[in-house]
Amino acid sequence: MTTTFEKLSSNKVKLGFVVEPEKFEEGLRIAYNKMKGRIQIPGFRKGKAPMKVIENFYGKEVFYEDAFDAIFPEIYQAALKEHDVHVVDRPELNVEQIARGQELKFTVEVFVRPDVELGEYKHLGIVKTVDEVTDDDVMAEIERARDRASRWVEISDRPAKLDDQVNIDYAGFDGDVQFDGGTAEKHDLILGSGSFIPGFEEQLVGKSVGDECEVNVTFPEDYHAKELAGKPVVFKVKINGIREKEVPALDEDFVKEASETADTVDEYKAEIRANLEKAADSRAENSFENEVIETICENAKVDIPQAMIEDQIDNMLRDMEMRMAYQGIKLDDYFKYTGQTREQVRDMYRAQAEERVKTQLVMEAVRKAEGIEATDEETDAEIAKYAEQNKKTLDEFKKVLSDDDRKLFTDGAAMQKTLDFIKANAE
Repeated sequence: MTTTFEKLSSNKVKLGFVVEPEKFEEGLRIAYNKMKGRIQIPGFRKGKAPMKVIENFYGKEVFYEDAFDAIFPEIYQAALKEHDVHVVDRPELNVEQIARGQELKFTVEVFVRPDVELGEYKHLGIVKTVDEVTDDDVMAEIERARDRASRWVEISDRPAKLDDQVNIDYAGFDGDVQFDGGTAEKHDLILGSGSFIPGFEEQLVGKSVGDECEVNVTFPEDYHAKELAGKPVVFKVKINGIREKEVPALDEDFVKEASETADTVDEYKAEIRANLEKAADSRAENSFENEVIETICENAKVDIPQAMIEDQIDNMLRDMEMRMAYQGIKLDDYFKYTGQTREQVRDMYRAQAEERVKTQLVMEAVRKAEGIEATDEETDAEIAKYAEQNKKTLDEFKKVLSDDDRKLFTDGAAMQKTLDFIKANAE
């Protein structure tokens, strides 16, 4: 067999094949043995008619298609390996000559992983900027922790004020008619939270336990219940109870409850500052990394085959299906609940899928341009992370890995090195 290679564009190639007659004859024999049991020829028991008789009866081309299908995968894969072609879609076939006793001639056009024209990917003028953690930031975080540790305490010696929690019974009236959905008993409401109709909560300020009052409000024009939108109404309200928030003092007792390591207020402040600085550094690193990747992708040119984008959308839908399954929801049921179709979701994912594919291709191009490869030690370090997640030792985990599995880890380690290289040269 001889093959030729022609690059049609940055993402499509053409392979030419000339296959010896003996190979096609092999395919004919395979096709005959596969089909003969289904063929009935007069004068022969089913499945016993010789190949020549079947060809004479149905025509000499009767086995050609199945013969071609039988030998194509092997010779196609051999050609891909010979020319180092990485296909991303099904091939388009054009058979030029097919006949018994003659060379089989055909061509294949197929989309491949596209060439990437890299722009600037070093010295981008991008630096990592970490936000400073101030004393105010530390105190704000401590106040949030104190608020989380607070409790509601019943009071009876004063009327309600903003930020109190009142327990109320209420009934809403449109004129003299009580309207649906406007009634509740023993409902807890924090005054000033804005969770009720504008003006409602403020009118309960100054009321005491046991008080009964009328609250006059007007529903917003865009209220979801059309029959009430824009209408003035009256709520009859009874105050069942009042609670105020008791926030723990910032002292050593609070610190020992809030922290596993700090014993004093100063130690607790230092711990909070360290946590905030770590979080700020993580945000800065993510922002820096995203900006660097986005910039080198903008600087690069690549013509992505549609098949690669569709494959990426398939992967995203599979991820979505798995997430839904963890929640006990089938993907098709999710589409019904949301009123979306599978095609609408595919379209929604399309831009993101294209971005992901381009990022992968550009990163691989940088890796190739810089000759970045992962060492065995770096691959083992990558594998060790997954081994630990699966509660196995590195050696135990490596025993169950195939060569293809290990290559995936090697590629992952190399891509991490590539990312580290890009970030180190981003300024």
